[in-house]
Amino acid sequence: MERRVGIIGAGVSGLLACKYALSKGFHPIVFESQSTIGGVWTNALQTTRLQTPKPLYQFSDFPWPPSVTQDFPDKHLVFDYVKAYAEHFDLLQHIKFNTKVSGIEYEGHRDGEIRCWSLWGGTGEPFSSIGKWKLIVHDLNTLSTQIYQVDFVVHSMDYAAMEDEKAAEFIKGKRVVVVGFQKSALDIAMECSAANGAENPCTVLYRTPRWNLPDYLPWGFSLAHMYLSRFSELMVHKPGEGFLLGLLATFLAPLRWAYSKFVESDVKMKLRLAKHGMVPTHSFLNEISSCLISTVPQKFYDKVEDGEIKLKRSPSFSFCHNGVLVEAGPPDAAIPLYRECIQPRIPQLAVIGYSESVSNLYTSEIRCRWLAELLDGTFELPSIEEMEEDVRKWEEYLKKYSGGNFKRKCIGALHVWYNDQLCKDMGWNPRRKKGLFAELFEPYGPLDYVPT
Repeated sequence: MERRVGIIGAGVSGLLACKYALSKGFHPIVFESQSTIGGVWTNALQTTRLQTPKPLYQFSDFPWPPSVTQDFPDKHLVFDYVKAYAEHFDLLQHIKFNTKVSGIEYEGHRDGEIRCWSLWGGTGEPFSSIGKWKLIVHDLNTLSTQIYQVDFVVHSMDYAAMEDEKAAEFIKGKRVVVVGFQKSALDIAMECSAANGAENPCTVLYRTPRWNLPDYLPWGFSLAHMYLSRFSELMVHKPGEGFLLGLLATFLAPLRWAYSKFVESDVKMKLRLAKHGMVPTHSFLNEISSCLISTVPQKFYDKVEDGEIKLKRSPSFSFCHNGVLVEAGPPDAAIPLYRECIQPRIPQLAVIGYSESVSNLYTSEIRCRWLAELLDGTFELPSIEEMEEDVRKWEEYLKKYSGGNFKRKCIGALHVWYNDQLCKDMGWNPRRKKGLFAELFEPYGPLDYVPT
């Protein structure tokens, strides 16, 4: 019996889910509201570039072409790369473009029965002979509505923005307020400054200064070696660690502090943060543990000094009819997901891309491979109680190391440890490198998880 897997979104995560569902013989149906693939890369701002170095943002079995020589390719090159991946693996035929999923309903088991389950889906199996998902899909071209019934649903969390020309026209000659201090906010501020200059400066409202990076080479040393290696994670207490690993993390705490201060000193010097009153009070470790790391666009602080961009701090803010109202607002909440994919009490559904990492493509791929092995019966999930306990331990870790920045799920400072758990579930050897030195000190990346 052919299993139908409904995938919502044809961004990077959706394409990966489609590819690995096909690899196991399932029938994926991808619903994409736009007329093309790519998600966030489809209509990203003109100035948008990769946030992580190219070697960390690539598919494990489809490397970048030699013609792309930049370490941080622009949005056009990234989109072309993602499109080439979809064409190479013949994914486009499985995508229904210009279709929006307007509703999703689970049919087969009653709510009271579901609440009594001790195993995911009642049996611990990813599929059910009784339970199905009903997707209500709206065709944006014909304005018709169609119902699809699928055996499993994958939500891919990729987002898109306004097209370049429309964005430039929209902001021209206007006083623009940008809320936030992450990459998208910084890119928008740069677009505004290019369009309006000092005559109509762009105001950036932010709650907290951030350790946004000028580059990935603090004092000339590789940030990847400092924070993306197995040794770097020995300095951090981990969910589910044993006594010896816990003792070692405590012993290495001074080195963990020194790493953070080393990076902070480089950022303060290169971006002149003290001059602009932008030195954060939290540590760089807090920042990377929250996946709040962004690279600062070139000449951003030059624009600040020239008066084209104004920085204004406010504890919180919201919106009113005439603009922005500075006042209190509710914090975000993190969705509890086992292995950052499965909500233990929702059957036959997975979420890919909600929990972030230093490189979301790299992380989404191994999650999709894990999900494909789960659907194929390679392994079974533990009980609901055990999954919820594991989620609790990961949230404790996040709260411990992200401090007041704990608002969303992130594996930024523990991506090797996280990948180890997925590898063990799938029956893979989590030690992916050759030799003890490489295993400890070389940064882990997508090519370490090439299919064997």
